[in-house]
Amino acid sequence: MTELILVGIGTGNPDHLTREAIRALNGADVILIPRKEDATDLATLRRAMLAEVLERPVPLVEFDLPKRDPAIADYAARVAAWHDAIAQVWAGVLPNGGRAAMMIWGDPSLYDSTLRIAARLAVTVRVVPGITSVQALCAAHAIPLNDVAGPVLLTTGRRLRDFGWPAGADSVVVMLDGECSFRTLDPAAIDIWWSAYAGMPQQVSLSGALADVAPRIVVAREQARAVHGWIMDIYLMRRAP
Repeated sequence: MTELILVGIGTGNPDHLTREAIRALNGADVILIPRKEDATDLATLRRAMLAEVLERPVPLVEFDLPKRDPAIADYAARVAAWHDAIAQVWAGVLPNGGRAAMMIWGDPSLYDSTLRIAARLAVTVRVVPGITSVQALCAAHAIPLNDVAGPVLLTTGRRLRDFGWPAGADSVVVMLDGECSFRTLDPAAIDIWWSAYAGMPQQVSLSGALADVAPRIVVAREQARAVHGWIMDIYLMRRAP
């Protein structure tokens, strides 16, 4: 049976690769590299990381990812159909036996659907953990993730827009937010720490009172996306006591 090795690669910095990750990539029979039409630089980044760490030639198999079907109105159904389509593409490029590695941004456990897609296939799965964007964000700002003995809630931009500040949360980490959803909140007594490309050479970071920093983040995000053609960003917000 084919072994699918999901390798967490951090936020795009080759220095984020653990020794276990490097061993897994070098031990693979093939490395799969997905391509997204609107983010071709991500495939380039994967190839660049491999060029630094591969100690022997390993075949690279690139494939195009299908898009979500906008005709499916229900969000959960739309995502499920999209995952089914991706699984079909994987089935067409995975080898019949041996070890296939796939490089996953951050860690496969955190707001990544690779494990759910892999569960649709007749493969065995091994996970190599990686540095998450949450860790890279805190490192970029040299801050702890939580207040003393305080809870932290991780959520998405869509849920922040739909439901507002999560009840009972002192600190909120927001991922997958392409619309700067912090603008939907009452900014009073909220601090924010925002980073794009956290941990990478092109890292951009801003922090301060949400009321003051929010407009600057919106501008910085638009500028960074225009320059690089893609963007991955994340932010932590904390309410003052």
